[in-house]
Amino acid sequence: MQRRPGEDERKNSTVHGEKWPTLIPLFPFVNCLSSSFALSAICSPSPRDGVVSREMLDNMQNAEIIGKLTKEFNEDSVNYPLCTPGPQLKRFKAGLCEFVRVLVRLCQNSLIYDEYLFPSLVALLTGLSDSQVRAFRHTSTLIAMKVMTGLVEVAVLVSVQLQTSQRQHDMENSKGAHERAPGRLEDLQATISELQENRGELSCMMNTTFRGVFVHRYRDQLADIRATCIEELGMWLQKDPEDFLNDGYLKYLGWTLHDKQSPVRLRCVRALQGLYQEKEFIGRLEFFTSRFKERMLSMVLDKDPEVAVEVVNLLLLLQQTEDGLKEEECGHIYPLVYASNRALASAAGVFLFKKLKTVLASEQQSAKSGNAAFFQILISFFIQSEFHEHGAYLVDSLWAAARSELRDWDTMTALLLQESGLVYEEEGVLIELMMCAVRQAAQATPPVGRTQGRKNVTGKDKKVQEQDRRRITSHFIPLLPPLLAKYSADAGKVSLLLKAPLYFSLEMYSSAAGLDKHLDLLLSQVWGIIEKHTDVEVLEACATLVSTLCADRYTFSSRTNLAFSQLMDGLTECLSAYLGDLVQGTADDDDVYSAAAALKRIAALSCAMDPTGWKLFDSCLELLKSRMESREFDKELMVSALRCAAFYLMWAKVNAVNSTPAEVLIHTAFILLWMLRNSLTLGPSFTHLLGCSPPAHNNATTANPRRPCRGQEEVKRLKKDMRSFCRVCETCLCLNQNEIRDQAFELLCDLLLLYSASSARVEPELGALVHLPSDSLRSEMSAFLLDYVFSDCEDAELDVEGEEAMKITLLQKRRNQLAGYCKLVLFGVLDLTAATNVFKHYNKYFKDFGDIIKETVSKSKVIDPVRSAKTVCLCLQQMFSEMLTEERSRQDVGEIRDLAKRLAMSFGIDLKRARKPLVALHVEGVRFAFREPPEGDEQRSNVAFLEILSEFSFKLLQQDRVHLAAVLKSECPDAALSWPSVRLYQRSLEGRSSAKAKVTGERGDAPTAKRKRSTPQVGGSWLDGSSVHSSLPPPALASTAQRQPACRATESEPGSEDEFSLGSSMRRVKPCRHPSLSSSHTVPTVDTEDINSPLNLLSLIADDDDEEEDPDFKDYESDSDNDSAYTLPSTRHTSASALDELFA
Repeated sequence: MQRRPGEDERKNSTVHGEKWPTLIPLFPFVNCLSSSFALSAICSPSPRDGVVSREMLDNMQNAEIIGKLTKEFNEDSVNYPLCTPGPQLKRFKAGLCEFVRVLVRLCQNSLIYDEYLFPSLVALLTGLSDSQVRAFRHTSTLIAMKVMTGLVEVAVLVSVQLQTSQRQHDMENSKGAHERAPGRLEDLQATISELQENRGELSCMMNTTFRGVFVHRYRDQLADIRATCIEELGMWLQKDPEDFLNDGYLKYLGWTLHDKQSPVRLRCVRALQGLYQEKEFIGRLEFFTSRFKERMLSMVLDKDPEVAVEVVNLLLLLQQTEDGLKEEECGHIYPLVYASNRALASAAGVFLFKKLKTVLASEQQSAKSGNAAFFQILISFFIQSEFHEHGAYLVDSLWAAARSELRDWDTMTALLLQESGLVYEEEGVLIELMMCAVRQAAQATPPVGRTQGRKNVTGKDKKVQEQDRRRITSHFIPLLPPLLAKYSADAGKVSLLLKAPLYFSLEMYSSAAGLDKHLDLLLSQVWGIIEKHTDVEVLEACATLVSTLCADRYTFSSRTNLAFSQLMDGLTECLSAYLGDLVQGTADDDDVYSAAAALKRIAALSCAMDPTGWKLFDSCLELLKSRMESREFDKELMVSALRCAAFYLMWAKVNAVNSTPAEVLIHTAFILLWMLRNSLTLGPSFTHLLGCSPPAHNNATTANPRRPCRGQEEVKRLKKDMRSFCRVCETCLCLNQNEIRDQAFELLCDLLLLYSASSARVEPELGALVHLPSDSLRSEMSAFLLDYVFSDCEDAELDVEGEEAMKITLLQKRRNQLAGYCKLVLFGVLDLTAATNVFKHYNKYFKDFGDIIKETVSKSKVIDPVRSAKTVCLCLQQMFSEMLTEERSRQDVGEIRDLAKRLAMSFGIDLKRARKPLVALHVEGVRFAFREPPEGDEQRSNVAFLEILSEFSFKLLQQDRVHLAAVLKSECPDAALSWPSVRLYQRSLEGRSSAKAKVTGERGDAPTAKRKRSTPQVGGSWLDGSSVHSSLPPPALASTAQRQPACRATESEPGSEDEFSLGSSMRRVKPCRHPSLSSSHTVPTVDTEDINSPLNLLSLIADDDDEEEDPDFKDYESDSDNDSAYTLPSTRHTSASALDELFA
């Protein structure tokens, strides 16, 4: 080791002003530091501004240098090298840190101890770190912390050398005088003295840096500075525990755990992880642990998931210490295995797995072989956690840590098949966990609500996944029939076991030797389960399995089709045996129950098989009519009959277009979405519709041929059936039976879309099948919307009973119903004016239905911007008229104005695009305000509507304001110009909310939106692809929570008459709330339709929709603007958007 210069040399070089030889290595460093400041002075007048020159170092004090740098700094700039983005400065910070590290390393044997170079540098950095200029403060703090880290490394090295020299000195001193080397003892003593002096100088510089920079900057206003200080402190604690690992330094880490910025907390937690990883540090951390353990436990719920993940990893290290964590302290972490954030859940899963293994080791449960003990304790944890519907989340959390244990299918099936060992509840839990593990291994996808990020699946991953599928298949094929036989009487368990074949490699039934016999056993068990159960969950699971086994891609599909066709034959015969008595009203309760059970099974199988071959539609319709005429409303019987009849109509429509592959796909999607909304699945016949041959049956009586309805007679019959079914559903909407009424409404929404005009545009010859709802049906559907969707009656009842789960289910059902009605409007089945019943509840029910109504408003603008704006105006006019009729208070005007404000925001920020719709809205509103009052009413009560209309004025361009002012003057009587409402509206037309908008209007340029939304795209939201152009396929079914086909909708021409040719011809029916019919009321006969009966119509839009628009508005595009702690994941499908639950 080189010796430092003597005192005389340092004194002479300083006295004679020759300090530059020792400062030469510092120039590159100082210039790098000053250049980093100069780079931030973007607007400096000279390139040398902000650079520390040699003359400045020689002639100026640190305070003067800092003052000069501060004076020359460009305060208008917020960027400096450490925070400037871009490829050129991307590696600046790393390069600067490396430069400081190399500088300290090169100077560790000489210049560090010259008592000038580094003390001067530390003094300069200390002064700069206290600057009010953020660039100086940040850069100097970073450099000072890196210098400090370098000094700590040198101090550790000097301490090691000092210990070594001291040992050598002690050994040499212990020798006798004749054994010592000459002068050896003196040299060692001199070395020890020099090292002690060096260590003292290093300690002095470190203490100066710590107290001068760290103590002030660890609580700096800038989070990056605080994070840098804490990160370097963690390195000091690890590198030099003798000097730093004490409460005096650890307290800064404890305090920083409460920092408001997540990056600072993250650096602090990671620093603590480095300390707890060293076992020799645990003893020194006891007081710190006892003081800040509570804070660390609370941080598992940190709002930043990354911080929470690191805290869980830190607690895992703490758990592995001798004292560990108490059981109640571990209780803070256990629930996180159900968290929606996958990284946090996986970290908690590792913690739980380690804890379970520790418990097993402590209890020494060696009596149970293999993983049986692990599954026993995991089942106990799942039961005690009380999250019984989240097994998939628990398995996904444990998958990384306990993958081998969770794939031990032998142990799980052995525990289930043994006669004793598990109690009833434990069996159900094990089945659920086993099925979740099977799904995880076969699909390798996280459960709903947990995203795995942008992880590309490699070929190796696919190979492992396929191997797991084959292992699962070969293991479960022989064991699944015995499991189904054992648990066939338990609806919950058997419905879980029926999902297992969905993850099989089913071709192994025919390709592997000796496995085909197990297929017959499986079919026999499924047959028996269907005959034994009427539970909806079980029947849905059976229908899913039937559709999978009947797929034509499997060679055994003919056997499965034959088996379930025979089952359908038996169910149909059972229904026919009771049908006569049911229609005549002579059936007893047992007969009604048997018929309802048969109908429920037929409805479930109709999802997987084409039911048209069994001709059940007439029987179901006759049954429905007889039950309504006799006022005997059996819920199970009537709901099942409605579903069977609806499935018949859906399959019949698909068969009608069987020759057109594209149409087959479209209509297949219709039925698929309806089935999925009801948790049902695709049937095997759908694969035949795509061009495959129908399943072959050995018995002609059990065959299920598809006979397309292409003849004119069959088409007429199908349309007549559709008309009859709609009349039956219309009557059901009036019943005081919730299940029947809701089912009828949902089926109507789906079938009216399926038989709408848009579905016949690709295939013109199917135009005869188009069915438009009658006026009475549209009125009943609107009334249903008002009575049962926009209603708080059921919620109030549930509030009293405290049924939170029921409230969630009810809300989801109402959202489905509202979405179905909105799609009928957007696809032209209902006139656009029918949307007023939806728009008027936008404000009141914004929390529950705001996203659906907002999307409906937006998509209606895409279809026809002008008519959409007029519909918005009509909505407000209806509410205003109702307020006048009911003589409500002035407060209601404020509520309408609030709704107008929210609707005004839907016109977006592109004022040029919104010109034509907004002007049309204002013109309609002004005409309504000055409409002639009824006879006998001298006062114009509608004038107050101008106050509501003024809420849309801020969206108008200047030239449109002038035009509307002229319209107002022409419509308004001279005597009314001084009325308050008129003057308020005039002021709204005169004022401007933004000078920028005025300039934009004059230039003809619209403000640029943040996101381009001019073209609606399918898949982005539940109503994408909702425009009804002739080039578009029929829409996806309403009221479903499923995906739409990946196709892009083409934007329509604004004001297209083709799009609303059907809607504009419809009468505007005013819905009225009416009491539901009970059994004591008389129900009208459903065979007749009184179309000519008087209806209460409300038409507030003037009959001039077809008149020419103003010549000022000719070429405008339609507005497609869509203004747009941890929770346990729900078992409901909750994707990124709540609308995706319904349609995406």
